[in-house]
Amino acid sequence: MDHAPAPILDALADYQRLGRYGFTPPGHRQGRGADPRVTAVLGDALRADVLAAPGMDDRLSRGRHLAEAEELMADAVGAEWAFFSTCGSSLSVKAAMLAVAGGDGGLILGRDSHKSIVAGLIFSGVRPYWIPPRWDVARHFSHPPSPEQVRAAWERHPQAAGALIVSPSPYGTCADIAAIAEICHERGKPLIVDEAWGAHLPFHPDLPTWAMDAGADICVVSVHKMGAGFEQGSVFHVQGDLIDRARLSECADLLMTTSPNVLLYAAMDGWRRQMVEHGHELLSAALETAGQARAELDVIPGISVMADELLGVEASHDLDRLQVLMDVSDTGATGYEIADWLREHRRLDVGLSDHRRVLATVSMADDKTTVDALTDGLIAWRVQRKSGAAPEIRLPAPRDLELDSIMLPREAFFGPCEAVPIEQAAGRIAAEQVTPYPPGIPVIVPGELIDGAVIDYLRSGLAAGMNVPDPADPDLRTLRVVAPESGRARARL
Repeated sequence: MDHAPAPILDALADYQRLGRYGFTPPGHRQGRGADPRVTAVLGDALRADVLAAPGMDDRLSRGRHLAEAEELMADAVGAEWAFFSTCGSSLSVKAAMLAVAGGDGGLILGRDSHKSIVAGLIFSGVRPYWIPPRWDVARHFSHPPSPEQVRAAWERHPQAAGALIVSPSPYGTCADIAAIAEICHERGKPLIVDEAWGAHLPFHPDLPTWAMDAGADICVVSVHKMGAGFEQGSVFHVQGDLIDRARLSECADLLMTTSPNVLLYAAMDGWRRQMVEHGHELLSAALETAGQARAELDVIPGISVMADELLGVEASHDLDRLQVLMDVSDTGATGYEIADWLREHRRLDVGLSDHRRVLATVSMADDKTTVDALTDGLIAWRVQRKSGAAPEIRLPAPRDLELDSIMLPREAFFGPCEAVPIEQAAGRIAAEQVTPYPPGIPVIVPGELIDGAVIDYLRSGLAAGMNVPDPADPDLRTLRVVAPESGRARARL
């Protein structure tokens, strides 16, 4: 296909050139009615904020601007079909789960799944068949499921409708998607890959293998994460005959807004053209910049840039080296402390911090100037930091993090519940999820049996700076648990 056009961008340009005007939403009318203080910040964005139809296109979408942009996206990455979403990959992955297992099915899932997947379980009632993470005990770090773990899960749960794997992880670690896809296809079952962090992967051979090239049936990507789209821009990619595409489209329609933001569509459309025309060059430069960052940051005393220790038979299959992950435990500080200091004193934000790591995500927008700012900031932090131990976080053993599933997440979440002091929550069944964010992987999922080690971990982590935004009580003085009078509380999955 000819990738020079950008159908949505071109349609917006025509809208402005022709001086169209709509007696339709949005009510600000391309900024005419907006507060000048809003226009001063958002002026260009307001000019391009028009109704999808009638607006960008006519009332019957006869211009096919969105359809053509989706066809071009599929062609650009070698998928058979692409579908744009303006509600983020959090919605896209829910739609994929519903399409594959939303009837009476279950899904084989890595327990390192994002909270959006757990939300999908709660909405749909889909039964999870969890694969425990592979733990690096020394580093308190989890790796994606291995092909052997997926095969064993299929042998235990042959009735599952499909499997869902997250790869890359928020840390840049990747599963062996090709081997996992082959195992699923031996059984005639589809593989969904939550590849929110991998939109850039199809466009450079030195990046990990893209899920579609590795044989996945559905791949969900977030263009805003590693691409150049607005926040919430997401794309489904589909191939093969194991996915009912009409059902997938209908499931997405059930969840999606009826007022999609054309700005998000336009940014995804333009990014596709940019990557087809210049992606290899831009990503080559980004990988070189990331290499520079890794080299410079790794010599700062107490900071270790992680790479080879993340790979191996008992670790991850591959690594996106644009994700520059630093272990800072030898400095005596937490990642939370460093992230806060960089924001306050150097006006720099990092994408992820945890009890012993900081992550800097390098993109095609970065260069020596931005990397030098990060390096100089970390050196300045290191110089000014007085000696002293980090706040104690009581880290549970791997087995203590593998909580037993007693009820379906949907039943536990929507059933009778009560809030109890967190000290009394051990031995009770969770009725809410508890998720340190980022990376957004729940420590407690509704329906799981809470243990004391996890409670100690969460409370000590919160005291040390961990962000736990989703419980009803974000201070974790209480937890919502299944009410004891619920008969379902006694029934194991």
